[in-house]
Amino acid sequence: MTRILRAERVRDGYAKVTLLTLADDQGREHQREVISFGHAACVLPYDPARKVAMIVRVPRAPLLLAGVAATLIEAPAGMIDAGESPEAAARREAMEETGVRLGDLEPVASCWSSPGVVAELSHLFLASYGQSDRVAVGGGLEAEHEGVRPAEISLEELGRLQAEGSLGDMKTLLLVQALRLKRPNLF
Repeated sequence: MTRILRAERVRDGYAKVTLLTLADDQGREHQREVISFGHAACVLPYDPARKVAMIVRVPRAPLLLAGVAATLIEAPAGMIDAGESPEAAARREAMEETGVRLGDLEPVASCWSSPGVVAELSHLFLASYGQSDRVAVGGGLEAEHEGVRPAEISLEELGRLQAEGSLGDMKTLLLVQALRLKRPNLF
C-alpha cells in the first residue's frame, strides 16, 4: 500500500501545489505533485420544450498555452465555496454564467477530474429550465475576468457534436451523454 511520507506545499495561490514524497509497497520513495483548487459543480441546463441546452464558451489559459485558440462548448461550472453544497454551487454558477434560475437538479455523478495530478471532485447535474427561468444576462462575474459567453444550442447539435467526438470538455461530454441516455426523445 502506497503511503505519504512527506507533504510540502510549494505553491499557495489560486492553485495549491503540494509535493508529496511517497513510499510504495517495497518502501521505495518517489515524488508526485498534487494540484488542488477545491471541489467543483457542473450543470447542463436544458429546455425540454424547445429542445435546447444552455452552454457557455470561456477562453481557457491551458488551451491558449497548448496553442488552441478556440473556446470549448462547456456546461456552466465552477468551484464550490466553503460551506456551500454542490447543488447550491451548481445553481449559483448557472445564474452567474447563463442568467438561468434552476429548480430541481438531477445528480449524474461525482467524478475526480484528473486523479493522477488534480485533487478536484466534480459534482455533475442535469437541470431542466424554461424560457421564464432566464432571469438575468449571465456572462460571469466581472471580478473573475472569465469572459464567459452564454448561449443556447439545440440538443440535436449537441448530440451531433458528441457523436462525432467534437465536444472537447470532458464534463460536458459526460453530461450530454447522460441526457441522451435519460431523455433520448430530446435529441
